[in-house]
Amino acid sequence: MSSTPEVSVVIPTFARPDLVTRAVRSALAQTVTDIEVVVVVDGPDEGTRNALAEFGDPRLRLVELAHKGGAPNARNMGVLEARAPWTALLDDDDEWLPEKLAVQLEVARRTPVRTPIVASRLINKTPRAEFVMPRRLPADGEPVCEYLTVRRGLFHGDGFIQTSTIMAPTELLRRVPFTVGLRRQQELDWTLRALDHDDVDLVIAAEPLVLWHQDEDRPRISLNSPWEAQLEWLRGIRPLLTPKAYAAIVMSIISSMAAPTRSFPVFRMLLGEARRHGRPSAIDYLTFLQIWMIPPQLRHTLRDRILGRRRTAAPAGNTEPAGAGQALAGESGTPAAPITPDTTGSPAPTTNVRNDVHA
Repeated sequence: MSSTPEVSVVIPTFARPDLVTRAVRSALAQTVTDIEVVVVVDGPDEGTRNALAEFGDPRLRLVELAHKGGAPNARNMGVLEARAPWTALLDDDDEWLPEKLAVQLEVARRTPVRTPIVASRLINKTPRAEFVMPRRLPADGEPVCEYLTVRRGLFHGDGFIQTSTIMAPTELLRRVPFTVGLRRQQELDWTLRALDHDDVDLVIAAEPLVLWHQDEDRPRISLNSPWEAQLEWLRGIRPLLTPKAYAAIVMSIISSMAAPTRSFPVFRMLLGEARRHGRPSAIDYLTFLQIWMIPPQLRHTLRDRILGRRRTAAPAGNTEPAGAGQALAGESGTPAAPITPDTTGSPAPTTNVRNDVHA
């Protein structure tokens, strides 16, 4: 490896040695070999240290934090350690396909964008189905915030961005760090704040390059965040959102977190919030009502049947997939096709998304 690698890979983790080992293996197996893999261990964790010591690869570096600070803080610490001009983010429970970095570097070389965020599609693997996200790429002139949040269908949206798909200039990730303490929508928050800078745009590779695993029988912290805290976050970034995007987030994401309260005052307050500061569509109203009135499991069953998702066997005792309660606009119904790595060197199709979120 040269003194300055081409890409730094940052992986935050804590107490999940089997999962992070899988993630590290997929990073080290990239066809782009001039990389460094920085694993940031979020607190004392001897099991992870011992598991990673088995690799014996000089490209792998361990950064151990003295105290737990959460995934956003661990990512920020990893970015500060990065030595490459590009940093790619990888969650410890995800995997990359071997051509992931090669495709993204080629996309970055071809784009006229001065400071590009390079993302990609992914394959979402859950106990109920396996499908590609996002289901479509952004349209020309479409505000990024609306692409990522506004629904076109009752049971799904079209746009999506996930941490493990993101590669960006290291300088940008230092200029715009992740919000420490935010437990959900970390990617959306970071992307919108980064796109608020005039030199930054989003570029998306059309092919799926990441395996997003939601089939582990384990809790996810991101699903347990109180809805009040998430609403406070949303109010703080309202200047970065169009009225349509603001209404969509309130009536889908925030409502999916608040609906288990079965509180009519909360129902009425969120509806008023969306109407006061946003511009709800008919789909938003229908989404809002079905989230509050239809039990989650029935909602998921209806969605799968309508979208024709291919079912996979669920782990024993796990009837609710991780992430199922998250009413993301980007949830896709596109079935996953077998992925063949591109060995021809042909550039992947991409879409540039202009930074017009205030439109």
